[in-house]
Amino acid sequence: MRPKPDKKNYYRVTEVKQAKEIALNYLKTYELENALDFGLPEIDDRYHIWRVPLRNGKEEGIGEVTIDALTSLIVEKKTTRKEVLESRLLGRKIKRVASDRVMGEKDTAPSKKNNGEIPKYSTLKNTVGLGDSEELLQEMPAESIDLIFTSPPYYNARPEYADYITYEEYLLKMRKVIHQCHRILNEGRFFIINISPVLIRRANRNEASKRIAVPFDFHRIFIEEGFEFIDDIHWVKPEGAGWATGRGRRFAADRNPLQYKAVPVTEYILVYRKKTDKLIDWHIKNADPKILQQSKIEDGYEKTNLWKIHPAFHKTHPAVFPVELAEKVITYYSFKNDVVLDPFAGTGTVGEASVRLNRRFVLFELSVDYMEILKNQVESWLQSKASDVNWINVESPSSKLFLF
Repeated sequence: MRPKPDKKNYYRVTEVKQAKEIALNYLKTYELENALDFGLPEIDDRYHIWRVPLRNGKEEGIGEVTIDALTSLIVEKKTTRKEVLESRLLGRKIKRVASDRVMGEKDTAPSKKNNGEIPKYSTLKNTVGLGDSEELLQEMPAESIDLIFTSPPYYNARPEYADYITYEEYLLKMRKVIHQCHRILNEGRFFIINISPVLIRRANRNEASKRIAVPFDFHRIFIEEGFEFIDDIHWVKPEGAGWATGRGRRFAADRNPLQYKAVPVTEYILVYRKKTDKLIDWHIKNADPKILQQSKIEDGYEKTNLWKIHPAFHKTHPAVFPVELAEKVITYYSFKNDVVLDPFAGTGTVGEASVRLNRRFVLFELSVDYMEILKNQVESWLQSKASDVNWINVESPSSKLFLF
């Protein structure tokens, strides 16, 4: 038998310093970084996790942060909850609503929240940020986004567009972004992703091309990161839209069995909802009646999960989706004045649709070239109000530079 690979060789967190930095960033999301100190982090190689002890000013242990050594992500179920940390800092008792495994308590089902509780209202204003979305998302307030709609970067579909050493590296990066999105998404709200399988072209005639079922790997990540699957919508492009890629041409010429390959003319629009014990009706019943009325969907809406929409093209960006697609998603899955996030904004299609539909936007983009296009776009959407946008790590139209 072939020996099993040693997982220790694949650890991303290998040093005490790294574990402390990850734990510190986690505490910053709850504004607890100045209230707590760290004990000595220890690696538990039985479960491939780091345990970072948390202490108060009296050097008393009050909890811990648990980190997955393989992925560098926080293991939420084994990390002391924010409410527990705050209560212990203040010396108060807290009503238990979930398990605190760090202190050895048994798991219990989540309790129902107060029926009088209402959905949170986000105070975020229109925001545009330049940089790695994983890092920018860490600075966002928890539960401050009402809808996420994005199309992630392709895995090596076009060398000039994105490049990852391995497919596993790509999936891990996407998991980290989805992990952060879960934290900042409001309770019971939607994360919708436009995604499709990717064709990796063969390097020479002696190799076969490969088609990677990316949507199915993303589905697993969403479920593991605390989302519920709601719908699979299929964006249908006009007949002949996929013929230019060359897929199916050889079969059309030879008609030999085994060579058949269908020409792809669809992409997935996968709909996920952040897990909650609240029904969707809870959001509707607690919405402002005026906003609810203004957000009603008019006749002509999509009645099936087949959406026929012409693709969009951009001379600079190789993979834009049409504004019509973004408008449908935003109309069906948000209220007016909600905050819509695109962590891979590209040239800003989601922002444009958000402005048209009276929603606020948060757009993050890594490419400096796309950001220049996006800046011009924002000015055209908002005109004089573009100066009110929160610009992060990039000069605003009024030449002010904001940095985290």
